[in-house]
Amino acid sequence: MKSIGSLIAKRLEPFGCIISYNSTSQKHRIPYRYYPDLLSLAANNDVNVLSCALNDQTHHIVNREVMEALGKKGIIINVGRGGLIDEMKMVKCLVDGVIGGAGLDVFEKELGVPEELFGLDNVVLSPHAAMVTPGSLDNIVQLALANLKAFFSDQPLISPVQLD
Repeated sequence: MKSIGSLIAKRLEPFGCIISYNSTSQKHRIPYRYYPDLLSLAANNDVNVLSCALNDQTHHIVNREVMEALGKKGIIINVGRGGLIDEMKMVKCLVDGVIGGAGLDVFEKELGVPEELFGLDNVVLSPHAAMVTPGSLDNIVQLALANLKAFFSDQPLISPVQLD
């Protein structure tokens, strides 16, 4: 549970969601229930939201065993990296009813989304926009212009960069 996970949890709290997490270690400053492994997290929760980094330890961290633990009503939401889920196993689990559904905005191969996913009623697919939205790009332009104006007017920058 790092910055993105914490922000997701913060947005889920007002809906009355019971929030749990798995991480490399328990974070005592975090008030949510900690599970030491993804298998126990999946077995004790209805929805798993993935927002962790992709590395050697997290590649295919969600495998068939985790999906079976999540169960027939369980839902996987992946907003992290596509390689966190064994995508072919997930497709089979979705088709066979092993898990209830999936919400995906990242895929193992961004240009090779499995065709089977497009025909499933229990899947929501979205392109991964991350921070690239019309509103965010406009904000970036406005901030850059304001910094340039301040710089050329010998005023303090709005968002100075510290070079250490």
